[in-house]
Amino acid sequence: MRILLQRVSRAHVTIEEKEKAAIGKGLLIFIGIEGADTKEDADQLCGKITRMRLFPDSKGVMNLSIQEVAGELLVISQFTLHASTKKGNRPSYYKAARPEVAIPLYDYFLEKLWNTADQPVKSGVFGAHMKVELTNDGPVTIWMDSKDRE
Repeated sequence: MRILLQRVSRAHVTIEEKEKAAIGKGLLIFIGIEGADTKEDADQLCGKITRMRLFPDSKGVMNLSIQEVAGELLVISQFTLHASTKKGNRPSYYKAARPEVAIPLYDYFLEKLWNTADQPVKSGVFGAHMKVELTNDGPVTIWMDSKDRE
């Protein structure tokens, strides 16, 4: 499971020219699900996301978690996080999970993140063509892969 996490001052997602979800200060989370991913991958990443200290304290040091700043969460599914660019000029997505595997795991991730963060999680629509607008705050952008636990 791959996550591209961005600290934002605002973000919103539109589908077919209608706003689906919007947040203020918080985290925008793009998630790509691989065929080999499991609930354990989701559990590990949700715990990490809610504990990670990405927000500044009174001295400007990134010492506060999403919970400590009462930040909001927006999750967007993005299979292109599993793009393979080794050969040719057209990315391959052979590692991305098929919808019948990815959708239940995506739904599990949303519920687990909600429970772990103890706050509502907003989201786009799995598989939809979405337009995402954001203001990256910092900028702070973090890449996480549940298979690479550095």
